[in-house]
Amino acid sequence: MLGHFKEIWCVDFEFAVREGEPPIPVCMVAKEFRTGRVIQLFGEQMWQRKSAPFDVGDGSLVVAFYASAELGCFKVLGWQFPAHILDPYIEFKTLQNGLRPRQGGFGLLSVMIHYKLDHLSAIEKKEMQELAARGEPFTAEEREALLVYCQTDVDALVELLPRMMPELDLVDRVCIRGGYMAPSALMENAGVPVDTPLRALLCENWEPLKLAMVEHINPQYNVFEGIHFRFKLFEIWLKQHAIDWPRTPTGRPAMDYDTMRDMGMAYPEIGPLHQLKATLGKMRLQSLAIGHDGRNRTMLSAFGASSGRNTPSSKKYIFGPAVWLRGLIRPAPGMALAYLDYLSEEFAIGAFLSKDPKMLQAYLAKDSDPYIEFAKMAGKWPYGATRTSHSHVRDLFKK
Repeated sequence: MLGHFKEIWCVDFEFAVREGEPPIPVCMVAKEFRTGRVIQLFGEQMWQRKSAPFDVGDGSLVVAFYASAELGCFKVLGWQFPAHILDPYIEFKTLQNGLRPRQGGFGLLSVMIHYKLDHLSAIEKKEMQELAARGEPFTAEEREALLVYCQTDVDALVELLPRMMPELDLVDRVCIRGGYMAPSALMENAGVPVDTPLRALLCENWEPLKLAMVEHINPQYNVFEGIHFRFKLFEIWLKQHAIDWPRTPTGRPAMDYDTMRDMGMAYPEIGPLHQLKATLGKMRLQSLAIGHDGRNRTMLSAFGASSGRNTPSSKKYIFGPAVWLRGLIRPAPGMALAYLDYLSEEFAIGAFLSKDPKMLQAYLAKDSDPYIEFAKMAGKWPYGATRTSHSHVRDLFKK
């Protein structure tokens, strides 16, 4: 499968971490898969180089576990990104097909356990990761320990690759998935520009803002005391409105996002309460990871979801909290910023992969929405209805 690559380099970096900042590379170890040649660089040995110490061109393959971290170090050091990347993390997640492995996760330790290979203990890994994250200065003993640890992870990749090879997809698909870690690393490095003075002003008035929102909505329900939701009051409201609400195993009303959304579709009067609780639950402005330059940076967690989507921290990333807080995104003077999204991307993928003629017809309908077209086909979209007037119908067919 990998025979046409002249060189295969297994690579690992250790780096220091500062909240909201790009990584600070500490050391790097690379090992050529076939020859066993090893390259070790520490500190200035990396920073003085203008390019990687091994071939990253079209004839080489770079193997890195969760490669966006390594590629983030490439970016900081000013090295050209590899032309081809194989990421065992992504491939293991793909092989698991949405299932969680019995060993409990998708980290390198878990993957090594899955393939019955020797590995460092979790305690040893954590100690070394914390040492690297601390950053300079390092003693001679600490430098040696970090290089040994980094070498251990690289050796693990060398052992892991042949064990995974028989199960891997076509090399082109493997490298497409691995290649996505390059733009992921670029996005993590660039971050999102944030209006830091406005954020500071909001932080100063955070509690009064939340209280004002509650006072605006709560008179319809009387289920809050201050900014705190009270189940006993909600039970009274449910009884008054004769609503049979889903329950948790303990018997309390289920208040998770999906339940609130679904009940809001069935009972439109729930809508404002759902939006209030969702907003309050996502008002995490203080925990956003903001760098010294006013940019919001955090790990995007590429392929974190079983669907293959990114799963960045909902607390640290500007796109995690309430949607209205995205108004804090502000380009620098003289710059412009575009906010783009795909239109009904999942529907389009499902339609073209399934070749379902009705789905294709709904998606390709001119000046319309595929979910509204679906509702029309089902006879559930009244004549003259609009997306605003019948949003609950659209939501039902989107679900």
